[in-house]
Amino acid sequence: MAQFSMDDLMFRPGLMTGERILITGGGTGLGKVMAEACLMLGAEVYICGRRGGVVEETASELMAAHGGKCVGLACDIRVPDAIEAMLDQIWADGGALTGLVNNAAGNFISRTEDLSPRGFDAISNIVFRGAFFVTQGCGKRWIAEGRKASVVSILVTWIWNGGPYTVPSAMSKAGIAAMSQSLAVEWGSYGIRFNNIAPGPFPTEGMSARLNPGQGEDTGGAYGDMSGNPMGRVGDMRELANLAVYLLHPLSAYVNGQTIAIDGASWQATGSNFSRLRAWGDDEWQAARKAIQTTNEKDRAKRTV
Repeated sequence: MAQFSMDDLMFRPGLMTGERILITGGGTGLGKVMAEACLMLGAEVYICGRRGGVVEETASELMAAHGGKCVGLACDIRVPDAIEAMLDQIWADGGALTGLVNNAAGNFISRTEDLSPRGFDAISNIVFRGAFFVTQGCGKRWIAEGRKASVVSILVTWIWNGGPYTVPSAMSKAGIAAMSQSLAVEWGSYGIRFNNIAPGPFPTEGMSARLNPGQGEDTGGAYGDMSGNPMGRVGDMRELANLAVYLLHPLSAYVNGQTIAIDGASWQATGSNFSRLRAWGDDEWQAARKAIQTTNEKDRAKRTV
């Protein structure tokens, strides 16, 4: 269901009119939240994902709630040719994008010694390669057309202190952080900006299913007991949506090359990673793998690309 009303956003109505935003992984979770906020404020929004039926359903749901234009596109961002085909379709449907949110991700908890090459690739091909090729594809078009744009990538606080038991994700997200800092300098003269958001615990179904298998999404998700968080709670989706809108909007034009944590100071206080899983033994890891495999099978059944 749509989550927001205008009272949830700190910006004036119509703020994003004229903006055209692509959000990868926009059919669910944080991507859907950001898509809804941009749409409500007047942007034309494109959301993509491998589960074509999911992104199309989300687009229809958001337009029914708020009007405007939201387009769901099936795209496997692990495939550069598929990205180019998607961008061709978007550019033909109204012109250049003005903003990109690299949100598509994959993650699951695992002891690193248990990781298979396929498991490693499942994360790195989406997060590391996928985000790069979407960014490069948009950037080449923006540069050729002399367009300004804003790129926001969704990272994790583990880029600063490591991600035990989520090593492929930590490595990949750190790579995207490096990409953003590099391109903020390289493409800054074109008016193309790069900033990152590092969310703390914003529980979603996908996060809970693979990072806290067998647990509910309203308990702090993969982060467990929230008493260690200085603010004692998980994040509110409105908070993330407002930050994303700010970074995407042209009036934040001098913010470039930055990563902003939005986690209530959790990572400074506790590290906010999965080091607590050192206490797990073989039985706990076997149960976690089984639960994650069940979730993966359900997701595969919904994919169209």
